[in-house]
Amino acid sequence: MQDRIRAFVLAALTEMQYDVSEVTGDTDLGPAGLDLESLALADLSVQVEDEFGVKFDMDEMESTAMMTLDEFTADVAARIAATAAASGSAA
Repeated sequence: MQDRIRAFVLAALTEMQYDVSEVTGDTDLGPAGLDLESLALADLSVQVEDEFGVKFDMDEMESTAMMTLDEFTADVAARIAATAAASGSAA
Protein backbone atom coordinates (compact mmCIF):
# COMPACT_ATOMS: atom_id res chain seq x y z
CA MET A 1 0.00 0.00 0.00
CA GLN A 2 2.80 2.41 0.85
CA ASP A 3 4.24 2.07 -2.67
CA ARG A 4 0.86 3.01 -4.16
CA ILE A 5 0.60 6.02 -1.85
CA ARG A 6 4.14 7.08 -2.75
CA ALA A 7 3.40 6.84 -6.48
CA PHE A 8 0.24 8.90 -6.01
CA VAL A 9 2.05 11.57 -3.96
CA LEU A 10 4.85 11.87 -6.51
CA ALA A 11 2.33 12.14 -9.37
CA ALA A 12 0.39 14.80 -7.46
CA LEU A 13 3.57 16.78 -6.78
CA THR A 14 4.52 16.57 -10.46
CA GLU A 15 1.10 17.95 -11.41
CA MET A 16 1.69 20.74 -8.89
CA GLN A 17 4.88 21.65 -10.83
CA TYR A 18 7.38 20.29 -8.29
CA ASP A 19 10.53 18.61 -9.58
CA VAL A 20 10.53 15.13 -8.08
CA SER A 21 13.41 13.76 -10.18
CA GLU A 22 15.81 13.80 -7.19
CA VAL A 23 13.24 12.87 -4.53
CA THR A 24 13.94 9.84 -2.34
CA GLY A 25 12.11 8.42 0.65
CA ASP A 26 14.39 10.50 2.88
CA THR A 27 13.48 13.80 1.19
CA ASP A 28 11.75 16.22 3.56
CA LEU A 29 8.44 17.66 2.43
CA GLY A 30 9.20 21.02 4.01
CA PRO A 31 12.00 23.61 3.79
CA ALA A 32 14.88 21.13 4.03
CA GLY A 33 13.69 19.20 0.97
CA LEU A 34 10.84 19.79 -1.44
CA ASP A 35 10.06 23.10 0.27
CA LEU A 36 6.29 22.64 0.10
CA GLU A 37 4.57 25.73 1.46
CA SER A 38 1.41 25.51 3.54
CA LEU A 39 -0.88 25.94 0.54
CA ALA A 40 0.91 23.16 -1.35
CA LEU A 41 0.75 20.89 1.71
CA ALA A 42 -2.96 21.59 2.05
CA ASP A 43 -3.49 20.84 -1.65
CA LEU A 44 -1.52 17.59 -1.40
CA SER A 45 -3.44 16.60 1.75
CA VAL A 46 -6.80 17.18 0.04
CA GLN A 47 -5.72 15.08 -2.93
CA VAL A 48 -4.59 12.27 -0.62
CA GLU A 49 -7.86 12.54 1.36
CA ASP A 50 -9.90 12.27 -1.85
CA GLU A 51 -7.88 9.35 -3.21
CA PHE A 52 -7.54 7.26 -0.06
CA GLY A 53 -10.48 8.32 2.13
CA VAL A 54 -8.42 9.60 5.06
CA LYS A 55 -8.66 12.93 6.89
CA PHE A 56 -6.05 15.47 7.95
CA ASP A 57 -6.64 18.33 10.37
CA MET A 58 -5.38 21.72 9.27
CA ASP A 59 -3.32 21.98 12.45
CA GLU A 60 -1.30 18.95 11.28
CA MET A 61 0.23 20.84 8.34
CA GLU A 62 3.22 22.06 10.35
CA SER A 63 4.13 18.56 11.51
CA THR A 64 3.53 17.20 8.00
CA ALA A 65 6.08 19.68 6.63
CA MET A 66 8.69 18.14 8.95
CA MET A 67 8.11 14.61 7.59
CA THR A 68 10.11 12.83 4.94
CA LEU A 69 8.30 11.31 1.98
CA ASP A 70 8.55 7.85 3.57
CA GLU A 71 7.24 9.13 6.91
CA PHE A 72 4.31 10.81 5.17
CA THR A 73 3.38 7.72 3.14
CA ALA A 74 3.67 5.54 6.27
CA ASP A 75 1.38 7.97 8.11
CA VAL A 76 -1.18 7.82 5.30
CA ALA A 77 -0.99 4.00 5.24
CA ALA A 78 -1.58 3.91 9.02
CA ARG A 79 -4.58 6.23 8.63
CA ILE A 80 -6.00 3.97 5.91
CA ALA A 81 -5.58 0.93 8.15
CA ALA A 82 -7.16 2.72 11.11
CA THR A 83 -10.10 3.84 8.97
CA ALA A 84 -10.57 0.31 7.63
CA ALA A 85 -10.40 -1.16 11.15
CA ALA A 86 -12.90 1.38 12.48
CA SER A 87 -15.36 0.76 9.66
CA GLY A 88 -14.88 -3.00 9.99
CA SER A 89 -15.62 -2.97 13.71
CA ALA A 90 -18.63 -0.71 13.20
CA ALA A 91 -20.25 -3.11 10.75
